[in-house]
Amino acid sequence: MIAEAGLAALWLAAALAGLQLLLAIVGLRLSSGAEPVEDEGIGADILAAVRPVAVVQGLLALLAMALLITLFVRSDMSVQLVAANSHSDKPLLYKFSGAWGNHEGSMLLWVTILGLSGTTIAIIERSLQRATLIATLGAQAAIALGFYAFLLFSSNPFARLIPAAEDGQGLNPLLQDPGLAFHPPTLYIGYVGISVAFSFAVGALVTRDVGPAFARAMRPWVLGAWIFLTLGITAGSYWAYYELGWGGWWFWDPVENASLMPWLAATALLHSVSVLATRDGLRAWTVMLAVVAFSMSMVGTFLVRSGILTSVHAFAVDPTRGSFILALLLLYIGGALLLFGLRIGTVRQGSTFELVSREGALVANNLLLSVILGIVLIGTLYPIVASAFGVQLSVGPPFFDKAAGPVALLLVAVMAVGPLLRWRRDDGQAALERMMLPIAVAALAMAGIFMITGGIGILPFLGLGLAAGLAAASLAPLWKRNLRRTPLFTWGMVIAHLGIAVSLAGMASDSAFTQETLVAARVGEPHKVGPYTVRLDGIAPVIGANWSALQARLSVRRGDDGDWFVLRPQSRFFSSPPTTTSESAIATRLDGQLYTVLGAPDGQGRWQLRLWWKPFVTFIWFGGGLIALGGLLSLLGRVRRDRKTVLRERYA
Repeated sequence: MIAEAGLAALWLAAALAGLQLLLAIVGLRLSSGAEPVEDEGIGADILAAVRPVAVVQGLLALLAMALLITLFVRSDMSVQLVAANSHSDKPLLYKFSGAWGNHEGSMLLWVTILGLSGTTIAIIERSLQRATLIATLGAQAAIALGFYAFLLFSSNPFARLIPAAEDGQGLNPLLQDPGLAFHPPTLYIGYVGISVAFSFAVGALVTRDVGPAFARAMRPWVLGAWIFLTLGITAGSYWAYYELGWGGWWFWDPVENASLMPWLAATALLHSVSVLATRDGLRAWTVMLAVVAFSMSMVGTFLVRSGILTSVHAFAVDPTRGSFILALLLLYIGGALLLFGLRIGTVRQGSTFELVSREGALVANNLLLSVILGIVLIGTLYPIVASAFGVQLSVGPPFFDKAAGPVALLLVAVMAVGPLLRWRRDDGQAALERMMLPIAVAALAMAGIFMITGGIGILPFLGLGLAAGLAAASLAPLWKRNLRRTPLFTWGMVIAHLGIAVSLAGMASDSAFTQETLVAARVGEPHKVGPYTVRLDGIAPVIGANWSALQARLSVRRGDDGDWFVLRPQSRFFSSPPTTTSESAIATRLDGQLYTVLGAPDGQGRWQLRLWWKPFVTFIWFGGGLIALGGLLSLLGRVRRDRKTVLRERYA
């Protein structure tokens, strides 16, 4: 009865989403729109009805997700989804996380997070005008209703299998990693946070309430979405790096791009909504970016689940379900763009600013982010469109590196300049004087790199120099300030920008200095890669929880007098489903990583070994962590400041 209870919870949640949407429409017709949330009247009665509906809807979705996890943990092979994606011998962690390691379960997780977001809005939001809040909750219900329909009519996660299977087919071995418990949920929270920001934008457009109050209400959701997207992309990058055995941290895979595009749009939106919340500027631009960010998350959902992509990350979905997702995409994006076109003329111009100002730098920042977004979108969709006309082509890393790389470096330069400028307007000469220190740091870094290396590729060379300059410029908001009284959100901005500099340094170092050695090694033979000597000591079989493997024993020493240590890369075989994977073994040091992969035997007593020395590659993920930490500090600081602002306005 667990599966039937889960399905019933889904149907009830869908019904409540429909009721929530209906109540929101009625409430908008009856509400005058200008009252605070707490005022009495018919609109207040409607809002009082909408709120509990939103809360219960989210709790029912959570119940459905909990029941699906229970089915996986219990290995109930009478449920089709469990039989197709689990196995009774699978470790408990992968039974638990395997509940969303498939199409139907991941969509239910998506809808659950969406429902809980609506619950949170209904409970805590008090700063918006009543009509805007009702419209926001209505928009959330409309989004949820479409995905409930998709689950119930096209991707039922609780469908029974008659007769029940003796055992399951097992989870994709590439997903049998602790990263499965962390990576998808963080990405989905990010996607849903963007949908909430979109709902706020729709609510503000419907009620013509685009202003600082709307931006302050939306900003925590944008910041939260951006933090989780950053964490999800960073974790996914490292997961692919060590799991796939290719030695790369980003492959420009279409599904990787599907997560990058919303992050780029959310980054632009984050800067724009901050200007609107604090300076009452960029009103139309903020609303447009909210629509674009949500559109990119919908495009990403379509790419991953439509079945039009062949990717290690994608879910294989039949064309019928792909068409359903496409219909939702066209409905939501088309409706949002139509509403934007009809109502943007009613959005008043906010405060103006000069070109040479911090706002001007933020606009330039957003334009460059939009250009990179366009490059990634075109590079991702063009092969799909071409294949529809019978032309098969591939767009890979060379295109993205050459097209997006220079724009990204220009973006970093603008990012370094922005914090050095004043709000509203600035004097060009004075601004240039403030820029001299970061410029000098960048120049010295590039001179030092050239002297040490004798020359590297132009993009890595510029990347390392700009990373040094950005690191210096990111500290500018702390110059001549009392650090104990510096606002928390200022610390957040400093740490996030510093994290970007650290990540950029890691990317440039990996591109410029990585050394790779592919050898056919006999037992006892030493081989060199970078500063390391690697010797194959032997190959032995090992048995895991649900796999068997051939494991190499590699003795490793750094330099001629370093201590020996051991790495053990594996070639694993999973019987359910039958799959062979390469499990890399990595030695991490302060200045980089030694990355080793065991290949196949050559029939002559030798084994293929792939060895990489990757200087400072860990900076990529350390920087990602700093970026997310900076976002968290900004979120805490902004929420505290906005709450004080709302209380001050109410008192006044």
